Amino acid sequence: MSGLVLKLNPKERVLVNGAVIENGDRRSRLSILTPNANILRLRDAIRPDEVNTPVRRVCYIAQLVLSGDVEEPDARLQMMRGIEQLSQALRDEDSRQHLDAATNAVAKNDFYRSLKALRNLLPREARLLAGNPA
Repeated sequence: MSGLVLKLNPKERVLVNGAVIENGDRRSRLSILTPNANILRLRDAIRPDEVNTPVRRVCYIAQLVLSGDVEEPDARLQMMRGIEQLSQALRDEDSRQHLDAATNAVAKNDFYRSLKALRNLLPREARLLAGNPA
């Protein structure tokens, strides 16, 4: 079996192709077999008032595609520009790998994988903004 496997906690919500789905009272596991389905765990979602850093801005654009609020062609251009800007600031090897993965995913219209790669940069960005690059 291929595809995405979601493990949901009780009452956890997930957005699938624009529809909010809430899990029941027990843990469950869902297999998403449809390729290119737009999936977003709502517990991982960035709220509009939390879009206050460069990485969060690019993540939010990917999230808007997954929620169906922005068309892919519009988001693709914005994301590529945002990733390019991030690559000017985040020059370490680890960050480069995540940015390359995000770029490749956007090029393939795989906004879920792009978001996943970019989210890996959030802790580093937080450390840099706090003045602690280690």
